[in-house]
Amino acid sequence: MDIRNLHHYRIDWIVSFVAVAHHGGFSAAAKALYRSQPRVSSHVAELERLLGTRLLDRSVQPAVLTPEGRGLLPHAEEILRRLGMLADLAGGTVRGEVRLGAYPSAASYLYPLAVRALRTAHPHVRLVLREGPSVDLGADLVEGAVDLAVRPLHPLVNSDKVVSRVLWREPLVAVFRENHPLARAASVRLSQIAALPVVSIGESGEGHGRQYETNLAFATAGLNPTIVAQTNQPQTLISLVRHGMGAGVTNSLAMTTANTEGVALVPIADPDCERVVALWHRSAGVVSPAVTAVHRTITALPAPVWPWTEQEPHPHPHSHSHSHSQPQPQSQSQSRADAPDG
Repeated sequence: MDIRNLHHYRIDWIVSFVAVAHHGGFSAAAKALYRSQPRVSSHVAELERLLGTRLLDRSVQPAVLTPEGRGLLPHAEEILRRLGMLADLAGGTVRGEVRLGAYPSAASYLYPLAVRALRTAHPHVRLVLREGPSVDLGADLVEGAVDLAVRPLHPLVNSDKVVSRVLWREPLVAVFRENHPLARAASVRLSQIAALPVVSIGESGEGHGRQYETNLAFATAGLNPTIVAQTNQPQTLISLVRHGMGAGVTNSLAMTTANTEGVALVPIADPDCERVVALWHRSAGVVSPAVTAVHRTITALPAPVWPWTEQEPHPHPHSHSHSHSQPQPQSQSQSRADAPDG
């Protein structure tokens, strides 16, 4: 069809046709639409004339859809549904599809909570999950492949086009085979772990190995352990430890979402052994009400807790945050400097 001819089609013709189909006749449709029956009949007749085919068989009472009418009905319903979406947007209803990037353990924890919260607060906003490694998520956000990203502050995002807001801090945890002498310790020091072969977070071939939290923690403590393997997959790290390749050091949330059979999780006593997780968005571009709604929803969710530690869980860093009309920009350096101690 030539799109230039679309102006010949009147919306009220389509409304009347769908109403007749739904209500089982012209009289019932007229009552539902608060229109006269002749007017509804005229609308359908005009639509039939323009299409050049009969949509309703009037030889029976009440009238029934012809095969052509049955074929057209779902398309007519879809037209009205989409027009309703436009009306909602004009009326201020938040509606849209938001792409959320997250690394696996954060996705496992956060995504179900966010979807459930959105169903209540913004039922017309659809949240689409894109999982991937932290480094890739930063690039995806910069390039516009995702609208928001949940990733750690490290490795750094090499762009000034994105800003972040801290969601939670999670301690690093040591992972030992269940029969290892340190498996029953109340806590361990980094120096004890560094004396062993280490399986750590990251991928050695991606050029960001020294920026991961584990590497930074050892470097800050002046230690240079032998790292025998690096992986971004929690279950792979556990398997390597279980098979005796070394002691693991990883983020706590990864271990709450994995099968830890055959290994023991031991808190690390050194200070500043943690992963800082933030919600990232682009600092420029179109301000989207749907993205703002998801941003608000995610920052209001509770922080995760760690069942193997006796310390109090970190409070949510934004439990007293102010309401804003859009995500508030915060530079990467500000995110680290202003992050709550929680």
